[in-house]
Amino acid sequence: MVDVQHWLVALPPGVVYLIVAGVIGVESMGVPLPGEIVLVSSALLAATGVVEPHWVASAAAFGAIVGDSVGYAVGRRGGRPLLARLGRRFPKHLGPAQLARAEQSFARHGVWAVFFGRFVALLRILAGPLAGALHVPYRRFLVANAAGGLVWAFGTTYLLYSLGRAAEHWLKDISWAGLVLAVLGGLVSTWWLRRRARRLESATTTGEAEPVAAGTDR
Repeated sequence: MVDVQHWLVALPPGVVYLIVAGVIGVESMGVPLPGEIVLVSSALLAATGVVEPHWVASAAAFGAIVGDSVGYAVGRRGGRPLLARLGRRFPKHLGPAQLARAEQSFARHGVWAVFFGRFVALLRILAGPLAGALHVPYRRFLVANAAGGLVWAFGTTYLLYSLGRAAEHWLKDISWAGLVLAVLGGLVSTWWLRRRARRLESATTTGEAEPVAAGTDR
Protein backbone atom coordinates (compact mmCIF):
# COMPACT_ATOMS: atom_id res chain seq x y z
CA MET A 1 0.00 0.00 0.00
CA VAL A 2 2.92 2.34 0.71
CA ASP A 3 4.19 1.86 -2.86
CA VAL A 4 0.74 2.70 -4.23
CA GLN A 5 0.60 5.83 -2.10
CA HIS A 6 4.05 6.98 -3.26
CA TRP A 7 2.99 6.39 -6.86
CA LEU A 8 -0.24 8.34 -6.47
CA VAL A 9 1.38 11.30 -4.75
CA ALA A 10 3.40 12.04 -7.91
CA LEU A 11 0.24 12.40 -10.01
CA PRO A 12 -2.04 15.43 -10.47
CA PRO A 13 -5.19 15.29 -8.27
CA GLY A 14 -7.49 14.86 -11.27
CA VAL A 15 -5.58 11.80 -12.42
CA VAL A 16 -5.77 10.33 -8.91
CA TYR A 17 -9.56 10.67 -8.92
CA LEU A 18 -9.76 8.98 -12.33
CA ILE A 19 -7.55 6.12 -11.12
CA VAL A 20 -9.70 5.65 -8.02
CA ALA A 21 -12.89 5.50 -10.09
CA GLY A 22 -11.31 3.31 -12.78
CA VAL A 23 -9.68 0.71 -10.53
CA ILE A 24 -12.72 0.36 -8.27
CA GLY A 25 -15.02 0.27 -11.28
CA VAL A 26 -13.11 -2.51 -13.04
CA GLU A 27 -12.84 -4.45 -9.77
CA SER A 28 -16.60 -4.20 -9.32
CA MET A 29 -17.12 -5.64 -12.80
CA GLY A 30 -15.55 -8.90 -11.61
CA VAL A 31 -11.83 -8.39 -12.28
CA PRO A 32 -9.59 -8.83 -9.19
CA LEU A 33 -7.88 -5.46 -8.75
CA PRO A 34 -6.70 -3.72 -5.54
CA GLY A 35 -9.61 -1.28 -5.36
CA GLU A 36 -9.63 -1.01 -1.58
CA ILE A 37 -5.87 -0.41 -1.46
CA VAL A 38 -6.22 2.43 -3.98
CA LEU A 39 -9.06 3.96 -1.95
CA VAL A 40 -7.18 3.68 1.35
CA SER A 41 -4.01 5.17 -0.17
CA SER A 42 -5.95 8.05 -1.72
CA ALA A 43 -7.81 8.75 1.53
CA LEU A 44 -4.50 8.95 3.40
CA LEU A 45 -3.18 11.30 0.71
CA ALA A 46 -6.21 13.48 1.34
CA ALA A 47 -5.19 13.71 5.00
CA THR A 48 -1.90 15.29 3.87
CA GLY A 49 -3.66 17.79 1.60
CA VAL A 50 -2.54 16.28 -1.71
CA VAL A 51 -6.11 15.54 -2.85
CA GLU A 52 -9.59 16.46 -1.63
CA PRO A 53 -11.46 13.82 0.42
CA HIS A 54 -14.89 14.57 -1.06
CA TRP A 55 -13.57 14.04 -4.59
CA VAL A 56 -11.85 10.81 -3.58
CA ALA A 57 -15.07 9.52 -2.01
CA SER A 58 -17.18 10.64 -4.97
CA ALA A 59 -14.85 8.95 -7.45
CA ALA A 60 -14.87 5.74 -5.42
CA ALA A 61 -18.68 5.73 -5.13
CA PHE A 62 -19.08 6.42 -8.84
CA GLY A 63 -16.70 3.61 -9.77
CA ALA A 64 -18.38 1.18 -7.37
CA ILE A 65 -21.94 1.87 -8.52
CA VAL A 66 -21.21 1.97 -12.25
CA GLY A 67 -18.82 -0.98 -12.10
CA ASP A 68 -21.30 -3.14 -10.20
CA SER A 69 -24.05 -2.23 -12.68
CA VAL A 70 -21.86 -3.18 -15.63
CA GLY A 71 -20.91 -6.40 -13.85
CA TYR A 72 -24.61 -7.11 -13.27
CA ALA A 73 -25.40 -6.65 -16.97
CA VAL A 74 -22.49 -8.87 -18.01
CA GLY A 75 -23.44 -11.54 -15.47
CA ARG A 76 -27.09 -11.51 -16.53
CA ARG A 77 -26.09 -11.95 -20.17
CA GLY A 78 -23.31 -14.49 -19.61
CA GLY A 79 -24.88 -16.46 -16.75
CA ARG A 80 -23.08 -19.30 -15.00
CA PRO A 81 -20.75 -20.05 -17.95
CA LEU A 82 -19.30 -16.56 -17.51
CA LEU A 83 -18.64 -17.18 -13.80
CA ALA A 84 -16.99 -20.48 -14.68
CA ARG A 85 -14.70 -18.74 -17.19
CA LEU A 86 -13.78 -16.09 -14.63
CA GLY A 87 -13.00 -18.87 -12.15
CA ARG A 88 -10.61 -20.52 -14.62
CA ARG A 89 -8.96 -17.18 -15.38
CA PHE A 90 -8.60 -16.12 -11.73
CA PRO A 91 -8.62 -19.40 -9.76
CA LYS A 92 -7.16 -17.87 -6.59
CA HIS A 93 -9.82 -15.18 -6.40
CA LEU A 94 -12.85 -16.51 -8.25
CA GLY A 95 -12.44 -20.29 -8.13
CA PRO A 96 -15.22 -22.79 -7.34
CA ALA A 97 -14.73 -22.48 -3.56
CA GLN A 98 -14.94 -18.67 -3.63
CA LEU A 99 -17.96 -18.78 -5.93
CA ALA A 100 -19.71 -21.27 -3.64
CA ARG A 101 -19.19 -19.00 -0.60
CA ALA A 102 -20.53 -16.01 -2.54
CA GLU A 103 -23.61 -17.98 -3.62
CA GLN A 104 -24.21 -19.02 -0.01
CA SER A 105 -24.19 -15.36 1.00
CA PHE A 106 -26.78 -14.56 -1.68
CA ALA A 107 -28.87 -17.55 -0.67
CA ARG A 108 -28.91 -16.45 2.98
CA HIS A 109 -29.15 -12.69 2.64
CA GLY A 110 -30.69 -12.08 -0.77
CA VAL A 111 -30.18 -8.59 -2.14
CA TRP A 112 -28.60 -7.46 1.15
CA ALA A 113 -25.56 -9.48 0.09
CA VAL A 114 -24.96 -6.74 -2.49
CA PHE A 115 -24.98 -4.03 0.19
CA PHE A 116 -22.79 -5.83 2.71
CA GLY A 117 -20.70 -7.38 -0.06
CA ARG A 118 -19.19 -3.96 -0.73
CA PHE A 119 -17.31 -4.35 2.59
CA VAL A 120 -16.04 -7.90 1.86
CA ALA A 121 -13.20 -8.45 -0.61
CA LEU A 122 -14.68 -11.55 -2.26
CA LEU A 123 -18.24 -10.25 -2.64
CA ARG A 124 -17.00 -6.83 -3.73
CA ILE A 125 -15.64 -8.51 -6.87
CA LEU A 126 -18.47 -11.00 -7.43
CA ALA A 127 -21.58 -9.12 -6.29
CA GLY A 128 -22.45 -7.56 -9.65
CA PRO A 129 -21.80 -10.52 -11.98
CA LEU A 130 -23.27 -13.01 -9.52
CA ALA A 131 -26.45 -10.95 -8.97
CA GLY A 132 -26.91 -10.73 -12.72
CA ALA A 133 -26.28 -14.44 -13.27
CA LEU A 134 -28.81 -15.27 -10.53
CA HIS A 135 -31.35 -12.85 -12.07
CA VAL A 136 -31.74 -10.67 -8.98
CA PRO A 137 -34.31 -7.95 -9.89
CA TYR A 138 -32.32 -4.96 -11.12
CA ARG A 139 -34.26 -2.33 -9.15
CA ARG A 140 -33.56 -4.14 -5.89
CA PHE A 141 -29.96 -4.64 -6.95
CA LEU A 142 -29.52 -0.96 -7.86
CA VAL A 143 -30.82 0.28 -4.50
CA ALA A 144 -28.55 -2.06 -2.54
CA ASN A 145 -25.64 -1.36 -4.89
CA ALA A 146 -25.94 2.43 -4.64
CA ALA A 147 -26.42 2.37 -0.86
CA GLY A 148 -23.46 0.05 -0.32
CA GLY A 149 -21.22 1.99 -2.70
CA LEU A 150 -21.97 5.35 -1.07
CA VAL A 151 -21.60 4.13 2.52
CA TRP A 152 -18.39 2.23 1.71
CA ALA A 153 -16.76 5.01 -0.32
CA PHE A 154 -17.61 7.99 1.90
CA GLY A 155 -17.31 6.05 5.17
CA THR A 156 -13.89 4.63 4.34
CA THR A 157 -12.56 7.88 2.93
CA TYR A 158 -13.63 10.15 5.77
CA LEU A 159 -12.72 7.66 8.49
CA LEU A 160 -9.17 7.35 7.17
CA TYR A 161 -9.00 11.07 6.42
CA SER A 162 -9.96 11.90 10.01
CA LEU A 163 -7.54 9.34 11.45
CA GLY A 164 -4.76 10.61 9.21
CA ARG A 165 -5.31 14.23 10.25
CA ALA A 166 -5.40 13.26 13.93
CA ALA A 167 -2.27 11.13 13.59
CA GLU A 168 -0.40 13.92 11.83
CA HIS A 169 -1.15 16.29 14.70
CA TRP A 170 -0.47 13.70 17.39
CA LEU A 171 2.86 12.52 15.96
CA LYS A 172 4.38 15.98 16.26
CA ASP A 173 5.07 15.47 19.96
CA ILE A 174 5.04 11.68 20.31
CA SER A 175 8.04 9.82 21.73
CA TRP A 176 9.68 6.85 20.03
CA ALA A 177 8.40 4.58 22.77
CA GLY A 178 4.85 5.70 22.13
CA LEU A 179 5.29 5.17 18.40
CA VAL A 180 6.50 1.59 18.96
CA LEU A 181 3.52 0.88 21.22
CA ALA A 182 1.14 2.30 18.63
CA VAL A 183 2.61 0.12 15.88
CA LEU A 184 2.44 -2.99 18.08
CA GLY A 185 -1.15 -2.18 18.97
CA GLY A 186 -2.03 -1.88 15.29
CA LEU A 187 -0.38 -5.20 14.46
CA VAL A 188 -2.20 -6.99 17.30
CA SER A 189 -5.52 -5.47 16.23
CA THR A 190 -4.97 -6.50 12.62
CA TRP A 191 -4.08 -10.06 13.67
CA TRP A 192 -7.21 -10.29 15.81
CA LEU A 193 -9.50 -8.95 13.08
CA ARG A 194 -8.07 -11.34 10.50
CA ARG A 195 -8.53 -14.25 12.89
CA ARG A 196 -12.17 -13.28 13.44
CA ALA A 197 -12.69 -12.93 9.69
CA ARG A 198 -11.27 -16.43 9.08
CA ARG A 199 -13.59 -17.88 11.73
CA LEU A 200 -16.61 -16.17 10.20
CA GLU A 201 -15.59 -17.34 6.73
CA SER A 202 -15.19 -20.88 8.01
CA ALA A 203 -18.62 -20.75 9.65
CA THR A 204 -20.19 -19.50 6.41
CA THR A 205 -18.50 -22.23 4.37
CA THR A 206 -19.65 -25.05 6.63
CA GLY A 207 -23.17 -23.74 7.13
CA GLU A 208 -26.10 -25.01 5.12
CA ALA A 209 -27.23 -22.54 2.46
CA GLU A 210 -30.88 -21.99 1.69
CA PRO A 211 -32.12 -22.42 -1.92
CA VAL A 212 -30.80 -19.61 -4.10
CA ALA A 213 -34.17 -18.84 -5.59
CA ALA A 214 -35.56 -17.94 -2.17
CA GLY A 215 -32.90 -15.31 -1.56
CA THR A 216 -32.97 -13.47 -4.88
CA ASP A 217 -36.54 -12.11 -4.62
CA ARG A 218 -37.31 -12.83 -8.23
